Amino acid sequence: MSVDTQTLDQAAVSAYLEQHLPGFAGLSEVTKFQGGQSNPTFLLTTPKDNYVLRRKPPGVLLKSAHAVDREYRVQKALAGTDVPVAKMYLLCEDDDVIGSAFYIMEQVAGRNITDPAMPGFSTADRGAIIDEMNRVLAALHQVDIDAVGLSDYGPEGNYFERQVGRWSKQYRASETEKVPAMDQLMDALVAERPEDDGQRTLVHGDYRIDNMMFDATGTACCAVLDWELSTIGHPFADLAGVIMQWQMPTGTEGRGMGGLDRAALGLPSDQEFIAAYCARRGLNGIDHFGYYLGFCFFRMAGIIQGVLKRAIDGNASNPERAIKLGQYVPVFAQHGLDALKRG
Repeated sequence: MSVDTQTLDQAAVSAYLEQHLPGFAGLSEVTKFQGGQSNPTFLLTTPKDNYVLRRKPPGVLLKSAHAVDREYRVQKALAGTDVPVAKMYLLCEDDDVIGSAFYIMEQVAGRNITDPAMPGFSTADRGAIIDEMNRVLAALHQVDIDAVGLSDYGPEGNYFERQVGRWSKQYRASETEKVPAMDQLMDALVAERPEDDGQRTLVHGDYRIDNMMFDATGTACCAVLDWELSTIGHPFADLAGVIMQWQMPTGTEGRGMGGLDRAALGLPSDQEFIAAYCARRGLNGIDHFGYYLGFCFFRMAGIIQGVLKRAIDGNASNPERAIKLGQYVPVFAQHGLDALKRG
């Protein structure tokens, strides 16, 4: 059954916020952001302030997916740390209000950069923005999870064992056709998993430049967005996720740096970015990085398979783009296999 994810019950939202959000001055306009594929997100314009509403999609969903309550919790916990996040206002877990749970946060002023190659930017600004991205990532992985109340935000044990198992089940639940490379990759990630080195930190799960807001005219990060996949886990998954994204083709579809002369553009190589991260965290280097990279390709393939399944079922946030993304499942799976072979 098709479910409407493109609109929002403005009257219901307004009535709820009048009761629960101090200073709310009534809704003037509701506009849906088109970029997200997972949790539909809306700009709420009011005569006084603007807010952002992020909701769980209505309809039948995979278990544990679209956990907006977790997004709200982690961003609220990070307020005041070295990791910039949007201000959280309220969480509504009552499905009867608009059909699914949602939360309200501030609209962060600044600019969202969708292309890591940053066409039109100066070489100095490109380098500074990527370095800021590196700084924030290292800061995220050094958050004291006990001090901010997130020690129970993810289970104990081997993060990669848990994640490969979870995403394999998610993938099977949303599988629409056989992809041999994906089957091979799932088996290889089980067989070749490194021993756990004991690192246990907060991880974002989808750390990319397009999930960040930067100063409108400068290079400082104003907020890290889209915390749906965050948990307590292994920090190298986030780091490898950045490198994975950069291997994609340039442009609005791939959003990568494939084939670019990075040095000429003021952009770091993969190795330089990894070295800067290690320096910030006091690490001597990273063994088995090919495994972590292969894992990230696998997880992304699983994510976009879920997006494709939601489009087929009629409850994707952006159906047309979802169908396009679904074509990349075999591509990501093959990239994952290649990363594992390189070691």
